[in-house]
Amino acid sequence: MVEDEILIGEGVLLDTRAASALTRLVAALIDLAVLAAALIVIMIVLTTTAPAAMSEEVARITSILALVTVMVVYPTTMETLSRGRSLGKLALGIRIVRDDGGPLVFRQSLIRALVGVIELWMTFGSVAFLCSLVHPRSKRLGDVLAGTYAVRVRGGARRAPVQMPPWLAGWAQGADVARLPDGLALAVRQFLARANGLHPASRVELGTRLSAEVARYVHPGPPPGTHPEAFLAAVLAERRERELVARLRDDARDAADARVLHRLPHGVPDPVD
Repeated sequence: MVEDEILIGEGVLLDTRAASALTRLVAALIDLAVLAAALIVIMIVLTTTAPAAMSEEVARITSILALVTVMVVYPTTMETLSRGRSLGKLALGIRIVRDDGGPLVFRQSLIRALVGVIELWMTFGSVAFLCSLVHPRSKRLGDVLAGTYAVRVRGGARRAPVQMPPWLAGWAQGADVARLPDGLALAVRQFLARANGLHPASRVELGTRLSAEVARYVHPGPPPGTHPEAFLAAVLAERRERELVARLRDDARDAADARVLHRLPHGVPDPVD
């Protein structure tokens, strides 16, 4: 896989090199060790606290539920809420993302967990490791079916947010940027962060191609003569501001709904201690 991989149409991948099979193996071993320990603890607790009169069938169902929780429910929930992370992945500095570079969703996390029961648990990870060895992106079977892969997450200081070019602020406020795919937005953000370190010719080429791709999802287009990088920065900055406003509005609405639900019906005052 080349370092700068352009995926025209759905998104552009920049500096999202796949994690190696060995790195994924170590991360998986950490996760499996933690989950196996959790499963053992659950089984011990169930065994010591279960009523003596519990039937064999009830005990079997309880054990199955514990297995499903550890092998499927927990990994799916963890990856969905953390956007592709787990304890092992955090320790090794990797993350699971979609093939277009965007964050994975619940469906993809569930597919990975279900396939993982076979290729990770039932085969002790051998199938997953062999598959990741031969796949160009070090994918296991769950990744192939879910359309995901593991990337290395760079450490270091948090990058400064993209700034709005002042001369494009008026245009950006009236532009429709909502249709911009997450994967493409990620690629633009990575390009702008790395632009100063690119070869001048590569910088111009990538900036022009990204600008043309983003223009397919933004209407109306920027003023004539706008530099591609300025256009990309304006789109990202405006998109970020709108997402922030929407999130604050949702939080305010949720808080207002909570206050209404807290009140007693028919104007009855809240009890006083």
